[in-house]
Amino acid sequence: MSLYLTTDTRQAMLDYWKEHSKEGSVQEMMLDTCAEELTKEELPEILSYLPDFRGKTVVELGAGIGRFTAELARKAKKVIAVDFIEDFIRQNMKSNQQMGNIDFVVADVTRMNIPSERVDFIFSNWLLMYLEDKEVLALFGTLLSWLKPRGQLFIRESCRCQSGNKTRGANPTFYREPEQYEAFYESLTSPCGLYGFNLLFSKVVQTYIKRKNNNNQVVWLLQKVKKIDSPAPGVQSWPDFLDKQQYSTRSILQYEKIFGRTFVSTGGLETTEEFVDMLNLCPGQSVLDVGGGIGGSAFYMAKNFGVKVTVIDLSSNMIKMALDRAQEVGCGPDEVVFEVGDATKREYPAESFDVIYSRDVILHIADKLSLFKKLYKFLKPGGKILISDYCCCPGIHSEEFKAYVKQRGYYLLPPLTYGKLLDKAGFVNVVSEDRTEQFEDILRKEIKRTEKNKEEYFKDFDEDCYKDSLDGWKDKQSRVQRGEQRWGLFYAEKPTA
Repeated sequence: MSLYLTTDTRQAMLDYWKEHSKEGSVQEMMLDTCAEELTKEELPEILSYLPDFRGKTVVELGAGIGRFTAELARKAKKVIAVDFIEDFIRQNMKSNQQMGNIDFVVADVTRMNIPSERVDFIFSNWLLMYLEDKEVLALFGTLLSWLKPRGQLFIRESCRCQSGNKTRGANPTFYREPEQYEAFYESLTSPCGLYGFNLLFSKVVQTYIKRKNNNNQVVWLLQKVKKIDSPAPGVQSWPDFLDKQQYSTRSILQYEKIFGRTFVSTGGLETTEEFVDMLNLCPGQSVLDVGGGIGGSAFYMAKNFGVKVTVIDLSSNMIKMALDRAQEVGCGPDEVVFEVGDATKREYPAESFDVIYSRDVILHIADKLSLFKKLYKFLKPGGKILISDYCCCPGIHSEEFKAYVKQRGYYLLPPLTYGKLLDKAGFVNVVSEDRTEQFEDILRKEIKRTEKNKEEYFKDFDEDCYKDSLDGWKDKQSRVQRGEQRWGLFYAEKPTA
């Protein structure tokens, strides 16, 4: 154990804490900022989001008085607990130095040096909000260099606006939009250009929603990976591609206008009722909604069947809107939980879910078999999976159709081939249905309804948006009528033994 003192602390924050420390001890200040009962509920939630770091080297940034230090040290081989406020670190030492595997460091993390690729996991709690934009961007680069390949970075920040005591005077804090942090890490690569950060998941801290109706406490789990080619000119990653193109905020609202409030998948509430009815949901069951969009299906399942739904979607725009819609329909975190995340990389404990549900999403994923094997692992024995998805006809496709698929970033399969992958992944009682006839009927109804409600559409969108939506639906209708674009419905179960 060691205590390294430096003079590189951040003067503004030091002045702030020194001023308010007159009101009580460090311990009292922290408990005043984050009430004890809130802390007790929040701490296990935060720990549940962390990767497996048993026997690993961990750096804890913003270690403070040690709320998480002891928990990290119980599993890690070594913890380097860092904070730039000496009083906090001394309190942390007093509480935790007996553990024997913690180095206590007082330092300005923006000037701190750790040799490259020496750290397995970095835990950062309420730190970046105290740094300027250029410092945050530079620090992401520093943390990337510290991590070993495949190492992970966990971040927790207060976003958008102040969450705690607002009566303490000038607080030198930057309450950024979550998208700003995402822009920082997505734009980053290592000096040689080989490595960058991939998002594993991001979500709002549920304790704060339940206790304070507060969506502003956000966590991210990132991983250091080799960078692949950009999916399209001008975008950094697949999440960036989706949010800037197909799932821009305006595009999502246009989809919702056609599909119905809270829905962004084919048929809206009508198909949701039909497909969910196939699952025989029971109160208390746990459902994973892969690509759940802005929450329509999740809200329906939670409200009508008493299930707990976890929604994961790669689009930040989708999840941001879903959180707003959850408040609108009165769905709390005990009913529906939202995550920004990549279903191909996200890990949940084995046998966590009774049902997995996905609507028109897996078309974005090339390696569907690997995903199906992962989803199989997440299901409990006897669990059910239901998927609807865009498909294609077998054989040769027109240049027009191939251009459409490429522009959208789709990977389409014929319905029969799709179903065989579920069988190959280990599922039983696989049912594969070509629902293209139903799809064409839905498209016809949606076009007719949009044309009929043109004036209603103009209350929220201009004529260009209206034409863009209608033309898109008619183009889709043409591809279906030519037989190239199809729609499949797939049901399967995990064996009970």
